[in-house]
Amino acid sequence: MAYLTLKNINKIYPNGYHAVHNFNLEMERGEFIVFVGPSGCGKSTTLRMIAGLEDISNGEFLIDGKRANEQGPRERGVAMVFQSYALYPQMSVYDNIAFGLELQGADDDYIDEKVRNTARILGLTDYLDRLPRALSGGQRQRVAIGRALIRKVGIFLMDEPLSNLDAKQRVTMRSEITQIHRETGATTIYVTHDQTEAMTMADRIVVMKDGYVQQVGTPRELYFNPVNVFVAGFIGEPPMNFIRTRVQGGKIDIAGKSLDLNRLGKKLGTYEGKEIVFGFRPEAIRLGEQEKAFVLSASVELTEMLGDNTNVYITMGDIHSILKVDPHDTPEVDSDIVFSIPFESVYLFDGENEMVID
Repeated sequence: MAYLTLKNINKIYPNGYHAVHNFNLEMERGEFIVFVGPSGCGKSTTLRMIAGLEDISNGEFLIDGKRANEQGPRERGVAMVFQSYALYPQMSVYDNIAFGLELQGADDDYIDEKVRNTARILGLTDYLDRLPRALSGGQRQRVAIGRALIRKVGIFLMDEPLSNLDAKQRVTMRSEITQIHRETGATTIYVTHDQTEAMTMADRIVVMKDGYVQQVGTPRELYFNPVNVFVAGFIGEPPMNFIRTRVQGGKIDIAGKSLDLNRLGKKLGTYEGKEIVFGFRPEAIRLGEQEKAFVLSASVELTEMLGDNTNVYITMGDIHSILKVDPHDTPEVDSDIVFSIPFESVYLFDGENEMVID
């Protein structure tokens, strides 16, 4: 039996706005699940329904097989870390972390042991006497995590906890949160709009759009086997390139170049005369001509040197795409290049419903 179960969960506000539609998910004990999607997609609302901070309009939420819809946050055994650190500014780090246990009336010796053990896990031992204003953003976020962590709950909820940190701090905190999860074994649900956070931290990812679940899977499944254009474009950086074109005689035309789709081994007879979306990831291409690949020509508009790779912005007629290449192979701006897309790296989507064509 799954530890957490969401069955046809819906959230409809009094004004009629339907924020979450028929959300279904089963989570195993100890899993790290990430809800990801653009702003307004319903991921934070779903998290708040799990936490008991929002009422569930329709559907059922189960914890260990028992209905929890009517339970409050304390009864559900959840701890939550918000986007804002929400620390008590007049309290020391020690007192901020200890606050939850003090409210529960725990013994002083027990509190001291738990606070110092939690501080050790989070690397805060040397800061226990400091006030929050004397800490960096990353340190304050660790205090907020520690305050939730010390309660030893079964469900750990995090709502965009890294969004207020700079890029370097986010990278550091990603690895720290992952390590904390491994050490505690708590079932963790993490909300973010950053697909990099989702890909690097999650056991499984839930991709949402407009209140609907688009796909649930491991990072590898979402990257290599997206079910639709939205997931394919949301997962991956830079995003997948998409070219709308029409099938004629089993072939498509891209900027005057005819590509025979029969070489992919897919049965596309039902798409004859219809529009499809041709997709390929920037990092999947190879410069020059390759065998078992579609070969295209392009003009270089712009290059972005990023150290370990270079983003190359190209045009093919009125089509704009991005390629990712080795920095040592960076072409000159305004030059003409030839590149290859291996057959196994080509994605085809239905032009109408934008679902993947198997």
